[in-house]
Amino acid sequence: MHIPVGVSATKTWTVTRELTIARVDDRLPAVLATPMMIYLMEIAAAEAIQPYLPEGWISVGISVAVRHLAATPVGMTVTARAEVVAVDERSVTFSVEAYDEREKIGEGTHARAPIELARFLHRLAVKTPPETA
Repeated sequence: MHIPVGVSATKTWTVTRELTIARVDDRLPAVLATPMMIYLMEIAAAEAIQPYLPEGWISVGISVAVRHLAATPVGMTVTARAEVVAVDERSVTFSVEAYDEREKIGEGTHARAPIELARFLHRLAVKTPPETA
């Protein structure tokens, strides 16, 4: 597989209460939760490289180093962008950014590993305790 440096994708959401930290703890403000911003960045990264993966392969996140720079309230649109900045034999590294309608709200790096889905599912099945299978 050949994944070119510079390949990118964006993903956009409208912030709902379900995406806020207030959903977990109502004492906190209803703003986009950091894990949800990172999730949006991960989705953009996965979508950027999926067309370059062999059939039956996906990518999984293996590292995240992100700063959440600004709060985004319910109702605003957030767009995450992921761009491939490095590729090696086992992983793909991305520069990631997120913006709301007014400003940059997050930035950092994210890495993903291309894997064969069937092999991953087999390893997961072996690992899953019988009472939860």
